[in-house]
Amino acid sequence: MTNPKPYNPNDYDRPSVTVDVVLFTILDGTLQVLLIKRKLDPFAGQWAFPGGFVRITESLDDAAYRELQEETGVAREAVYLEQLYTFGDPDRDPRMRIITVAYFALVGADKIPQLRSGDDAADARWFSAYNPPPLAFDHSEILAYAITRLRYKLEYSAVGFQLLPETFTLRELQQAYEIVLDEKLDKRNFRNKLRKADVVEPTPHFRDSGGRPARLYRFKADAVAEVKTRRLFP
Repeated sequence: MTNPKPYNPNDYDRPSVTVDVVLFTILDGTLQVLLIKRKLDPFAGQWAFPGGFVRITESLDDAAYRELQEETGVAREAVYLEQLYTFGDPDRDPRMRIITVAYFALVGADKIPQLRSGDDAADARWFSAYNPPPLAFDHSEILAYAITRLRYKLEYSAVGFQLLPETFTLRELQQAYEIVLDEKLDKRNFRNKLRKADVVEPTPHFRDSGGRPARLYRFKADAVAEVKTRRLFP
């Protein structure tokens, strides 16, 4: 019996790992996504998601937060972040075999800082999530997947509160759902389901919009938990 060949790590290919962050917000009545203009090849001058290579000593989450901060100026404390999916088509990056872990993130319009571009980005800007410019790599596929996840999240959990300010009217809440789901919702049906879901509570404050003041609401502290047993919306 021949002795097995001693293990040598240099005998094996070493794919690289990156992270990409799909950050959504609601601005000017539309669902928008944050993109950066790439400064370097490949795809220099094209729009893409904030992202980059994972360092040897950092976790995936830390890499996602770091790249978001470095390339756009958006800080960790401002966003809700969770892993979306892993994309690993062998030809997705012309440089080498690169697997990317995509992240799905949300930020309220009231928490968006002044955007800035980093060393690897020539610009950082918000675009319509439904009508973005041509995207680098496989980021169009990633965006479509992220929109589907966002809609799922809105229907089965209260994570959508991350897209809203701390307090909001019921009209503003319904509008946020309509923007993300891209469909009109019946007001009475929406509010009945909202009441049964028991995820929001009234505050003692009102918003004066020139007519009858509208009561402000907030999400309950435990409302972020997933609700797998029933569909909340629409």
